[in-house]
Amino acid sequence: MTLQPYACDPALSRGRRFSEPPAPTRSEFQRDRDRIVHSTAFRRLVYKTQVFLNHEGDLFRTRLTHSLEVAQLGRSIARTLRLNEDLVEAIALAHDLGHTPFGHAGQDALNACLKASNPESAGFEHNLQSLRVVDALEERYPAYNGLNLTFETREGILKHCSRRNARHIEAREPGGVASRFVEQGSDGPRLQQPGLEAQLANLADEIAYNAHDIDDGVRSGLLSLEQLEDVELFAQHCRETRLAHRGLQGRRLLFETIRRMLSAQVYNVMDATSAAIHKAAPAGVDDVRRQSPLVCFTDEMALQSASLKRFLLQNLYRHPKVEETTQAAKQVVRDLFEAYMADPTQMPQAHIDRFDGIDAPHAAGAKPERVVADYIAGMTDRFATKEHERLKGRAAFPA
Repeated sequence: MTLQPYACDPALSRGRRFSEPPAPTRSEFQRDRDRIVHSTAFRRLVYKTQVFLNHEGDLFRTRLTHSLEVAQLGRSIARTLRLNEDLVEAIALAHDLGHTPFGHAGQDALNACLKASNPESAGFEHNLQSLRVVDALEERYPAYNGLNLTFETREGILKHCSRRNARHIEAREPGGVASRFVEQGSDGPRLQQPGLEAQLANLADEIAYNAHDIDDGVRSGLLSLEQLEDVELFAQHCRETRLAHRGLQGRRLLFETIRRMLSAQVYNVMDATSAAIHKAAPAGVDDVRRQSPLVCFTDEMALQSASLKRFLLQNLYRHPKVEETTQAAKQVVRDLFEAYMADPTQMPQAHIDRFDGIDAPHAAGAKPERVVADYIAGMTDRFATKEHERLKGRAAFPA
Protein backbone atom coordinates (compact mmCIF):
# COMPACT_ATOMS: atom_id res chain seq x y z
CA MET A 1 0.00 0.00 0.00
CA THR A 2 1.32 3.44 -0.92
CA LEU A 3 1.23 5.82 2.04
CA GLN A 4 -0.10 9.34 1.83
CA PRO A 5 2.65 12.00 1.73
CA TYR A 6 1.57 13.24 5.19
CA ALA A 7 1.80 9.77 6.78
CA CYS A 8 4.83 8.89 8.90
CA ASP A 9 7.39 7.13 6.72
CA PRO A 10 9.72 4.81 8.66
CA ALA A 11 12.50 5.61 6.21
CA LEU A 12 12.23 9.27 7.29
CA SER A 13 11.90 8.61 11.03
CA ARG A 14 13.56 11.05 13.42
CA GLY A 15 15.33 8.00 14.71
CA ARG A 16 16.17 6.34 18.02
CA ARG A 17 17.98 7.79 20.99
CA PHE A 18 20.73 5.20 20.49
CA SER A 19 21.74 4.59 16.90
CA GLU A 20 21.25 1.08 15.55
CA PRO A 21 21.78 -0.47 12.12
CA PRO A 22 18.54 -1.06 10.19
CA ALA A 23 16.85 -4.45 10.27
CA PRO A 24 17.14 -6.42 7.03
CA THR A 25 13.46 -7.43 6.80
CA ARG A 26 11.46 -5.02 8.95
CA SER A 27 10.73 -1.30 8.94
CA GLU A 28 11.63 0.79 11.99
CA PHE A 29 8.00 0.92 13.15
CA GLN A 30 7.63 -2.86 12.77
CA ARG A 31 10.68 -3.26 15.00
CA ASP A 32 9.06 -0.97 17.58
CA ARG A 33 5.88 -3.04 17.56
CA ASP A 34 7.82 -6.28 17.95
CA ARG A 35 9.91 -4.92 20.83
CA ILE A 36 6.75 -3.82 22.63
CA VAL A 37 5.04 -7.20 22.20
CA HIS A 38 8.09 -9.00 23.62
CA SER A 39 8.51 -6.62 26.58
CA THR A 40 7.87 -7.61 30.19
CA ALA A 41 5.53 -4.66 30.69
CA PHE A 42 3.31 -5.80 27.82
CA ARG A 43 2.87 -9.29 29.29
CA ARG A 44 1.89 -7.77 32.64
CA LEU A 45 -1.09 -6.03 31.05
CA VAL A 46 -3.01 -9.30 31.00
CA TYR A 47 -3.40 -9.04 34.78
CA LYS A 48 -4.03 -5.30 35.04
CA THR A 49 -7.48 -3.81 35.59
CA GLN A 50 -9.46 -1.99 32.94
CA VAL A 51 -12.62 -1.30 34.98
CA PHE A 52 -13.25 -4.50 36.93
CA LEU A 53 -10.48 -5.97 39.07
CA ASN A 54 -8.82 -9.06 37.70
CA HIS A 55 -10.21 -11.38 40.35
CA GLU A 56 -13.81 -10.29 39.71
CA GLY A 57 -14.27 -12.32 36.55
CA ASP A 58 -12.40 -14.08 33.76
CA LEU A 59 -14.21 -12.40 30.85
CA PHE A 60 -13.85 -8.72 31.75
CA ARG A 61 -11.42 -6.62 29.72
CA THR A 62 -7.90 -6.20 30.97
CA ARG A 63 -5.35 -3.62 29.88
CA LEU A 64 -4.00 -6.21 27.43
CA THR A 65 -7.29 -7.01 25.69
CA HIS A 66 -8.10 -3.30 25.64
CA SER A 67 -4.77 -2.53 23.95
CA LEU A 68 -5.41 -5.23 21.35
CA GLU A 69 -8.84 -3.77 20.59
CA VAL A 70 -7.34 -0.28 20.20
CA ALA A 71 -4.71 -1.70 17.83
CA GLN A 72 -7.37 -3.46 15.72
CA LEU A 73 -9.53 -0.35 15.38
CA GLY A 74 -6.51 1.83 14.69
CA ARG A 75 -5.13 -0.42 11.97
CA SER A 76 -8.51 -0.65 10.23
CA ILE A 77 -8.85 3.12 10.05
CA ALA A 78 -5.18 3.65 9.13
CA ARG A 79 -5.43 1.29 6.18
CA THR A 80 -8.37 3.16 4.69
CA LEU A 81 -6.71 6.56 5.25
CA ARG A 82 -3.37 5.20 3.93
CA LEU A 83 -1.52 6.04 7.12
CA ASN A 84 1.22 3.87 8.60
CA GLU A 85 -0.53 0.86 10.16
CA ASP A 86 2.58 -0.45 11.91
CA LEU A 87 3.13 2.83 13.74
CA VAL A 88 -0.52 3.04 14.81
CA GLU A 89 -0.32 -0.52 16.10
CA ALA A 90 2.93 0.11 17.99
CA ILE A 91 1.49 3.16 19.74
CA ALA A 92 -1.77 1.37 20.55
CA LEU A 93 -0.01 -1.64 22.05
CA ALA A 94 2.27 0.55 24.17
CA HIS A 95 -0.06 3.32 25.29
CA ASP A 96 -1.01 1.68 28.61
CA LEU A 97 2.33 0.07 29.55
CA GLY A 98 2.71 2.52 32.44
CA HIS A 99 -0.69 1.93 34.00
CA THR A 100 -0.69 0.86 37.64
CA PRO A 101 -2.46 -2.17 39.05
CA PHE A 102 -6.16 -1.54 39.77
CA GLY A 103 -6.62 0.92 36.89
CA HIS A 104 -7.24 4.58 37.60
CA ALA A 105 -7.71 3.88 41.30
CA GLY A 106 -4.10 2.75 41.54
CA GLN A 107 -2.92 5.72 39.51
CA ASP A 108 -4.74 8.23 41.71
CA ALA A 109 -3.44 6.63 44.90
CA LEU A 110 0.15 6.50 43.65
CA ASN A 111 -0.02 10.12 42.55
CA ALA A 112 -1.19 11.15 46.02
CA CYS A 113 1.51 9.05 47.70
CA LEU A 114 4.29 10.63 45.66
CA LYS A 115 3.11 14.16 46.36
CA ALA A 116 2.68 13.46 50.08
CA SER A 117 6.12 11.87 50.31
CA ASN A 118 7.87 14.72 48.52
CA PRO A 119 6.11 18.08 47.97
CA GLU A 120 8.52 18.71 45.09
CA SER A 121 7.45 15.52 43.33
CA ALA A 122 5.81 15.80 39.93
CA GLY A 123 3.39 13.05 40.96
CA PHE A 124 2.33 10.17 38.75
CA GLU A 125 1.03 10.40 35.18
CA HIS A 126 0.37 7.08 33.46
CA ASN A 127 1.24 8.41 29.99
CA LEU A 128 4.57 9.65 31.28
CA GLN A 129 5.07 6.32 33.05
CA SER A 130 4.46 4.47 29.79
CA LEU A 131 7.24 6.53 28.23
CA ARG A 132 9.40 5.85 31.28
CA VAL A 133 8.86 2.12 30.80
CA VAL A 134 10.01 2.10 27.18
CA ASP A 135 12.82 4.61 27.77
CA ALA A 136 14.30 3.42 31.06
CA LEU A 137 12.62 0.63 33.00
CA GLU A 138 12.69 -2.26 30.54
CA GLU A 139 16.05 -4.06 30.80
CA ARG A 140 16.47 -6.21 27.70
CA TYR A 141 19.52 -4.92 25.86
CA PRO A 142 23.19 -4.78 26.87
CA ALA A 143 23.97 -1.25 25.69
CA TYR A 144 21.07 0.86 26.97
CA ASN A 145 17.99 1.04 29.19
CA GLY A 146 14.51 0.69 27.74
CA LEU A 147 13.44 -0.48 24.29
CA ASN A 148 15.09 2.31 22.28
CA LEU A 149 11.95 3.00 20.25
CA THR A 150 11.69 5.54 17.45
CA PHE A 151 10.78 9.15 18.11
CA GLU A 152 7.40 8.72 16.39
CA THR A 153 6.31 5.80 18.60
CA ARG A 154 7.52 7.53 21.77
CA GLU A 155 5.72 10.71 20.74
CA GLY A 156 2.47 8.79 20.36
CA ILE A 157 2.87 7.10 23.75
CA LEU A 158 3.21 10.50 25.45
CA LYS A 159 -0.24 11.69 24.44
CA HIS A 160 -0.70 13.86 27.56
CA CYS A 161 1.91 15.49 29.78
CA SER A 162 1.87 18.29 32.35
CA ARG A 163 3.98 21.28 31.40
CA ARG A 164 6.15 20.74 34.48
CA ASN A 165 7.00 17.18 33.52
CA ALA A 166 7.41 18.21 29.89
CA ARG A 167 10.06 20.73 30.88
CA HIS A 168 12.02 18.04 32.74
CA ILE A 169 11.95 15.82 29.64
CA GLU A 170 12.83 18.74 27.38
CA ALA A 171 15.89 19.54 29.52
CA ARG A 172 17.20 16.00 28.92
CA GLU A 173 16.01 15.76 25.32
CA PRO A 174 15.82 19.22 23.70
CA GLY A 175 13.36 19.31 20.83
CA GLY A 176 12.21 15.80 21.72
CA VAL A 177 8.92 14.09 22.42
CA ALA A 178 7.84 16.55 25.13
CA SER A 179 8.62 19.77 23.27
CA ARG A 180 5.03 20.15 22.03
CA PHE A 181 3.81 20.43 25.64
CA VAL A 182 6.29 23.15 26.62
CA GLU A 183 5.30 26.80 26.55
CA GLN A 184 6.95 28.60 23.63
CA GLY A 185 7.05 32.37 23.48
CA SER A 186 5.51 35.15 25.55
CA ASP A 187 2.01 34.78 24.10
CA GLY A 188 1.37 31.47 25.83
CA PRO A 189 1.57 27.84 24.79
CA ARG A 190 1.66 27.00 21.11
CA LEU A 191 1.15 23.27 21.14
CA GLN A 192 2.11 21.34 18.06
CA GLN A 193 0.29 18.13 17.22
CA PRO A 194 1.83 14.69 16.95
CA GLY A 195 1.69 12.80 13.66
CA LEU A 196 -1.61 11.52 12.32
CA GLU A 197 -0.82 7.98 13.47
CA ALA A 198 -0.52 9.16 17.08
CA GLN A 199 -3.73 11.16 16.76
CA LEU A 200 -5.48 8.08 15.39
CA ALA A 201 -4.27 5.78 18.18
CA ASN A 202 -5.59 8.30 20.70
CA LEU A 203 -9.08 8.43 19.17
CA ALA A 204 -9.17 4.65 18.66
CA ASP A 205 -8.50 4.34 22.41
CA GLU A 206 -11.62 6.39 23.14
CA ILE A 207 -13.78 4.40 20.71
CA ALA A 208 -12.58 1.09 22.13
CA TYR A 209 -13.06 1.78 25.82
CA ASN A 210 -16.51 3.32 25.39
CA ALA A 211 -17.69 0.20 23.58
CA HIS A 212 -16.11 -2.46 25.75
CA ASP A 213 -17.01 -0.70 29.00
CA ILE A 214 -20.65 -0.97 27.90
CA ASP A 215 -20.16 -4.71 27.33
CA ASP A 216 -18.40 -5.25 30.67
CA GLY A 217 -20.90 -3.05 32.49
CA VAL A 218 -23.86 -5.14 31.26
CA ARG A 219 -21.97 -8.40 31.87
CA SER A 220 -21.33 -7.33 35.46
CA GLY A 221 -25.01 -6.55 36.05
CA LEU A 222 -24.25 -2.93 36.92
CA LEU A 223 -25.74 -1.57 33.66
CA SER A 224 -28.95 -2.57 31.92
CA LEU A 225 -30.10 -2.26 28.32
CA GLU A 226 -32.94 -0.06 29.57
CA GLN A 227 -30.47 2.41 31.05
CA LEU A 228 -28.34 2.42 27.92
CA GLU A 229 -31.33 3.22 25.73
CA ASP A 230 -31.32 6.67 27.32
CA VAL A 231 -27.98 7.30 25.57
CA GLU A 232 -28.53 8.35 21.96
CA LEU A 233 -25.38 6.80 20.48
CA PHE A 234 -26.36 3.41 21.86
CA ALA A 235 -30.11 3.83 21.46
CA GLN A 236 -30.11 4.58 17.74
CA HIS A 237 -28.14 1.44 16.93
CA CYS A 238 -30.23 -0.63 19.31
CA ARG A 239 -33.34 0.50 17.44
CA GLU A 240 -31.74 -0.41 14.10
CA THR A 241 -30.77 -3.83 15.45
CA ARG A 242 -34.30 -4.56 16.64
CA LEU A 243 -35.74 -3.54 13.27
CA ALA A 244 -33.25 -5.72 11.39
CA HIS A 245 -33.58 -8.73 13.72
CA ARG A 246 -37.10 -9.02 15.11
CA GLY A 247 -37.25 -10.63 18.54
CA LEU A 248 -33.48 -10.47 19.17
CA GLN A 249 -32.74 -10.26 22.89
CA GLY A 250 -30.03 -10.59 25.51
CA ARG A 251 -26.36 -10.73 24.65
CA ARG A 252 -26.94 -11.09 20.91
CA LEU A 253 -28.87 -7.82 20.94
CA LEU A 254 -26.13 -6.16 22.99
CA PHE A 255 -23.28 -7.44 20.81
CA GLU A 256 -24.97 -6.48 17.54
CA THR A 257 -25.76 -3.01 18.90
CA ILE A 258 -22.15 -2.50 20.00
CA ARG A 259 -20.87 -3.78 16.65
CA ARG A 260 -23.05 -1.30 14.77
CA MET A 261 -22.06 1.50 17.13
CA LEU A 262 -18.37 0.73 16.59
CA SER A 263 -18.78 0.62 12.84
CA ALA A 264 -20.62 3.94 12.81
CA GLN A 265 -17.83 5.62 14.81
CA VAL A 266 -15.08 4.10 12.66
CA TYR A 267 -16.70 5.25 9.40
CA ASN A 268 -17.40 8.63 10.96
CA VAL A 269 -13.71 9.06 11.82
CA MET A 270 -12.71 8.05 8.30
CA ASP A 271 -15.08 10.56 6.71
CA ALA A 272 -14.44 13.43 9.13
CA THR A 273 -10.68 12.96 9.05
CA SER A 274 -10.60 12.77 5.25
CA ALA A 275 -12.54 16.04 5.11
CA ALA A 276 -10.25 17.71 7.65
CA ILE A 277 -7.14 16.60 5.78
CA HIS A 278 -8.57 17.78 2.47
CA LYS A 279 -9.29 21.21 3.95
CA ALA A 280 -5.87 21.54 5.64
CA ALA A 281 -4.00 20.08 2.66
CA PRO A 282 -0.83 19.12 4.58
CA ALA A 283 2.12 18.46 2.29
CA GLY A 284 3.91 16.30 4.84
CA VAL A 285 4.25 15.34 8.50
CA ASP A 286 5.68 18.74 9.47
CA ASP A 287 2.55 20.40 8.10
CA VAL A 288 0.39 18.02 10.16
CA ARG A 289 2.22 19.08 13.31
CA ARG A 290 1.39 22.75 12.72
CA GLN A 291 -2.36 22.12 12.29
CA SER A 292 -5.15 21.63 14.79
CA PRO A 293 -5.89 17.90 15.29
CA LEU A 294 -6.95 16.39 11.98
CA VAL A 295 -8.06 12.94 13.13
CA CYS A 296 -11.54 13.60 14.44
CA PHE A 297 -15.24 12.85 14.67
CA THR A 298 -17.87 15.03 13.08
CA ASP A 299 -19.30 17.56 15.55
CA GLU A 300 -22.46 15.47 15.99
CA MET A 301 -20.57 12.25 16.69
CA ALA A 302 -18.21 14.05 19.09
CA LEU A 303 -21.23 15.23 21.10
CA GLN A 304 -22.73 11.73 21.14
CA SER A 305 -19.42 10.21 22.25
CA ALA A 306 -19.07 12.79 25.03
CA SER A 307 -22.61 12.02 26.19
CA LEU A 308 -21.79 8.30 26.36
CA LYS A 309 -18.65 9.02 28.39
CA ARG A 310 -20.68 11.08 30.87
CA PHE A 311 -23.19 8.25 31.18
CA LEU A 312 -20.46 5.69 31.88
CA LEU A 313 -18.82 7.97 34.43
CA GLN A 314 -22.05 8.47 36.35
CA ASN A 315 -23.52 4.99 36.06
CA LEU A 316 -20.55 2.62 35.86
CA TYR A 317 -17.26 4.12 37.05
CA ARG A 318 -19.00 5.77 40.02
CA HIS A 319 -21.34 2.87 40.73
CA PRO A 320 -21.31 2.07 44.49
CA LYS A 321 -19.97 -1.45 43.86
CA VAL A 322 -17.15 -0.14 41.69
CA GLU A 323 -16.42 2.58 44.23
CA GLU A 324 -16.20 -0.04 46.98
CA THR A 325 -13.44 -1.96 45.20
CA THR A 326 -11.84 1.32 44.11
CA GLN A 327 -11.37 2.40 47.72
CA ALA A 328 -9.95 -1.00 48.68
CA ALA A 329 -7.54 -0.85 45.74
CA LYS A 330 -6.37 2.64 46.70
CA GLN A 331 -5.66 1.39 50.22
CA VAL A 332 -3.55 -1.46 48.85
CA VAL A 333 -1.41 0.99 46.89
CA ARG A 334 -1.07 3.34 49.85
CA ASP A 335 -0.07 0.49 52.15
CA LEU A 336 2.49 -0.85 49.68
CA PHE A 337 4.04 2.57 49.17
CA GLU A 338 4.26 3.18 52.92
CA ALA A 339 5.78 -0.26 53.57
CA TYR A 340 8.47 0.01 50.87
CA MET A 341 9.40 3.56 51.85
CA ALA A 342 9.75 2.49 55.49
CA ASP A 343 11.75 -0.62 54.61
CA PRO A 344 13.12 -0.71 51.05
CA THR A 345 14.60 -4.16 51.68
CA GLN A 346 11.09 -5.51 51.20
CA MET A 347 11.65 -4.84 47.47
CA PRO A 348 13.96 -6.92 45.25
CA GLN A 349 17.59 -5.77 45.37
CA ALA A 350 17.54 -4.71 41.73
CA HIS A 351 15.10 -1.94 42.62
CA ILE A 352 17.07 -0.79 45.65
CA ASP A 353 20.13 -0.54 43.40
CA ARG A 354 18.32 2.11 41.37
CA PHE A 355 18.33 4.63 44.22
CA ASP A 356 20.35 7.78 43.47
CA GLY A 357 24.00 7.38 44.35
CA ILE A 358 24.17 3.64 43.66
CA ASP A 359 26.57 2.82 40.84
CA ALA A 360 24.58 0.08 39.15
CA PRO A 361 25.37 -0.69 35.48
CA HIS A 362 22.63 0.45 33.08
CA ALA A 363 20.30 1.33 35.98
CA ALA A 364 18.29 4.55 35.84
CA GLY A 365 19.04 6.27 39.16
CA ALA A 366 16.07 7.92 40.85
CA LYS A 367 14.87 9.21 44.19
CA PRO A 368 13.60 6.48 46.56
CA GLU A 369 9.95 7.50 46.22
CA ARG A 370 10.18 7.33 42.43
CA VAL A 371 11.81 3.89 42.54
CA VAL A 372 9.06 2.67 44.87
CA ALA A 373 6.43 4.13 42.53
CA ASP A 374 8.08 2.42 39.54
CA TYR A 375 8.01 -0.91 41.38
CA ILE A 376 4.35 -0.59 42.38
CA ALA A 377 3.27 0.69 38.95
CA GLY A 378 4.82 -2.37 37.34
CA MET A 379 2.82 -4.79 39.47
CA THR A 380 -0.16 -6.76 38.21
CA ASP A 381 -3.38 -6.70 40.23
CA ARG A 382 -2.80 -10.13 41.67
CA PHE A 383 0.88 -9.58 42.52
CA ALA A 384 0.03 -6.32 44.31
CA THR A 385 -2.72 -8.14 46.21
CA LYS A 386 -0.35 -10.95 47.25
CA GLU A 387 2.36 -8.48 48.27
CA HIS A 388 -0.15 -6.54 50.34
CA GLU A 389 -1.26 -9.70 52.12
CA ARG A 390 2.40 -10.66 52.76
CA LEU A 391 3.25 -7.26 54.22
CA LYS A 392 0.01 -6.53 56.09
CA GLY A 393 -1.14 -10.03 57.01
CA ARG A 394 -4.69 -9.60 55.74
CA ALA A 395 -6.65 -10.00 52.53
CA ALA A 396 -7.37 -6.72 50.77
CA PHE A 397 -10.36 -8.09 48.86
CA PRO A 398 -12.15 -10.67 51.02
CA ALA A 399 -13.79 -13.44 49.01
